[in-house]
Amino acid sequence: MNVVLCSVAAEGHIGPMLAVARGLRDRGWRVRFITGARFADQVAQAGAEFVALPPDADVLDRLDRTRRRSGRAVLNEELRPAFLDPAPGQARALLGALAQEPADAVLAESAFLGVAALHAQPAGQRPLHVLCGVIPLGLPSVDVAPFGLGLTPLPGPLGRLRNRFLTWLATRVILRQAHADTDRTLRELGAGGLQGQFLTSGQRDADLIAQFTVESFEYPRSDAPDHLVFVGPMTRTARHPPAAEDPPIVHVTQGTVANRSWTDLVSPALEGLADLPVRVLVSTGGRDLDTLPQLPANAEAVEFLDYPEALPRCSVFVTNGGYGGLHAALEHGLPIVVAGDTEDKKETSARVEWAGAGINLHTGQPTPTAIRQAVRQILAEPAYAAASRRIGAQIAGSPGVAGLAERIEELVSRRPPAPRSRSGNPDGPGR
Repeated sequence: MNVVLCSVAAEGHIGPMLAVARGLRDRGWRVRFITGARFADQVAQAGAEFVALPPDADVLDRLDRTRRRSGRAVLNEELRPAFLDPAPGQARALLGALAQEPADAVLAESAFLGVAALHAQPAGQRPLHVLCGVIPLGLPSVDVAPFGLGLTPLPGPLGRLRNRFLTWLATRVILRQAHADTDRTLRELGAGGLQGQFLTSGQRDADLIAQFTVESFEYPRSDAPDHLVFVGPMTRTARHPPAAEDPPIVHVTQGTVANRSWTDLVSPALEGLADLPVRVLVSTGGRDLDTLPQLPANAEAVEFLDYPEALPRCSVFVTNGGYGGLHAALEHGLPIVVAGDTEDKKETSARVEWAGAGINLHTGQPTPTAIRQAVRQILAEPAYAAASRRIGAQIAGSPGVAGLAERIEELVSRRPPAPRSRSGNPDGPGR
């Protein structure tokens, strides 16, 4: 098998894709990996061949992160510079790599929108397209509210009526700018535009939608396509856990991206938990420890935490809702306090609440009192941990990279052989 992997240059997106690359290389596949220049060494360490994004598509490191955007502003203001403007350059890199040497499949994570250029080609003349779900599933459905609003499902006819109205409202009013920008970008890529559909509707165009979670942590959709599969997280950390320690350890993190200001979560957590009979363990996601506020007597901090060693000793996971971190907590059956409203975190937070695995504080800047009350409630009510352990058991039984590879092999074997000669425009869209 000869495949191309594609990821935007962001830690939370490339991490799972690097795990895929390692797993596929272990199976003897040839793997080329298109992403930003700063990840070249990590791609090589995973055994893949690095293919650089052009400068106009390698932009995430240059975006202004000092201004905090949340809610609908994330999609209306940040979608275009972060993910839409780079798409033509992404497409050029992908089509250029395929022109140099065809591939059996292209595996692109959710935010790599340049892959839409593949769908300007007839299905029999392009590689298999696999959408890798490294963020919550955005597939529109009659059973769920539009992606980005952070609303949990409402069952029955009333819920479907709500979802239909909100989809219309989001498309025409709330996320109007995001839809206009997405439609224009898709047409530039030759993918036909949205044609009045919700902005994430293009996910159905993939030949395989591989969501990197388990069904119990994703909303059910009665109209889900047959080519949607749940393969579980790609990175696994679980070991046989010892008993949680006494006093309970509360792990607090803002992840590796949304950690510019400790006042969002870490500072109020330190303040709110200072007078509780718990130990607080903070990880900074790589930021210098001297950037932290003064630690109370019951707290300690590290830049990075060894999750396989540390999480089995913890009792509560306090987070801003990064998809990877949430799955690490769920693997270990940890109940969660989640406070996130930037990037995709309104959606991850809502799924924690819906699954019963924790408490959603419905803000990215909670008060110390709110965090303290949530942690006390989680420690007092075992139902949260029980729900997290049920999801963790599903994760342990999910197929991971091996299951994803087997599904791709099966689908590729059914397809007629694509032309193996050099073809296409290596410059691609935008030129």
